Amino acid sequence: MKYWMFVILIYVSALFSQSAPDELVNVKEFIPDIVIDLKYNTVDNFLSQKLYTTDECYLARNVIDRLVMIQDSLRNIRLHDGINYPQGIGLKIWDGYRPRSVQFLMWEILPDPTFVANPYSGSSHNRGAAVDVTLVDLATGQELEMPTYFDDFTAAASHTYMNLPSNVIANRTLLKNMMTQYGGLSLYTAEWWHYSYSPATSYPLLDFQLK
Repeated sequence: MKYWMFVILIYVSALFSQSAPDELVNVKEFIPDIVIDLKYNTVDNFLSQKLYTTDECYLARNVIDRLVMIQDSLRNIRLHDGINYPQGIGLKIWDGYRPRSVQFLMWEILPDPTFVANPYSGSSHNRGAAVDVTLVDLATGQELEMPTYFDDFTAAASHTYMNLPSNVIANRTLLKNMMTQYGGLSLYTAEWWHYSYSPATSYPLLDFQLK
């Protein structure tokens, strides 16, 4: 009898220690070799302002579970588009969870819903359910060449833009396939770097700075 009580207690403890699907958790705790470069924690962004108080990236647990699968798949790629990657390829995150107050500031400066979500309805970033990413060579940390830099608000940032070198298209396609086919995330046509978890529209809009 005591044995079964012990088993039940262990099960209940494990059940309640698991993160809720919409709980924000630190990405690095689950993917130690992922590269974090939060552009809004620097002045290297379209606002030319430092908006975050930390370079730690947080996302909803449901999103991180998908990034784990994507990173594992990329890590096993040793040859892509004729180039050798001795340690594989990995993700670099430019943005994850974003406080809603930052969304309001962005909207004041660029009230264009094509590139900045209206803060009154909220962005998937404000729910911890969107991530802005690119690819890196895990051996060197160098970014793979992509169509544009982060937050490039031109036609060249679109997934449909094809006036690009073949290697750039191959890199963009690799990222898209990994994020959508392996990770089950949704792309945003106007921005090649932006992916989100569609069911998270019911997640709460959040507005707190991470420290």
